[in-house]
Amino acid sequence: GLVSADSFAGLRALLIPSSKRRPRGGGRRKHRTSPFGVESAGRWVVLRRDDRTTERRKPDVPALEPTNLRSDDYAWVLLRRYGVVFRRLLMRESSAPPWRELLRVFRRLEARGEIRGGRFVAGTSGEQFALPEAVGRLRAIRRSEPTGDLYGISAADPLNLTGIVIPGDRVPALASNRVVFRDGVPVAAREGGQFRALTEMGVLTRHDIERALVRKRVSPALRAYLGNVG
Repeated sequence: GLVSADSFAGLRALLIPSSKRRPRGGGRRKHRTSPFGVESAGRWVVLRRDDRTTERRKPDVPALEPTNLRSDDYAWVLLRRYGVVFRRLLMRESSAPPWRELLRVFRRLEARGEIRGGRFVAGTSGEQFALPEAVGRLRAIRRSEPTGDLYGISAADPLNLTGIVIPGDRVPALASNRVVFRDGVPVAAREGGQFRALTEMGVLTRHDIERALVRKRVSPALRAYLGNVG
């Protein structure tokens, strides 16, 4: 319960014996290895802090209740993940505490001046909270001119808010699915290997969009570097 991953691939990779894991340096083993590893298993996030060391150093400080501790930590996880947080985002967070618990944390952080409350995302009801740097970033993006560049991301990425914040049909948050954005608007998706247009493509060609939908291969050197950093 201390960490969480965005897919089961990480758990499967951890359960594989070390003799069957792929070498980090990109080499080859003589025997058969598993087709996946920890370096390509997605992202991990800390859900709770282990305060046992703190309690030993400061015995006079009362320990927080587990529920409150989890809500505090998860509130910061959401803030760092999205920049702006509101109730509708919990549709993507199946393991999140109830919104009423998170709301108390966000209000307390706002009263301390650590975060800001207000209306940052149009078309969304209820209270919203944001990191100060996220507010400045939103204003800069609003003033910038559209570029028309295409960006493909995994549907499991937190940026995939189609059908939640962005109008349209939801794209299931599976690592095998992909979504292509142009100037913040989803234009197409790949679900179960099938291409699906999400809006009018205009001057864009299907070839350009399909190229953006392809998941870029990671070189062995980059996998080794990410493994060493992790």
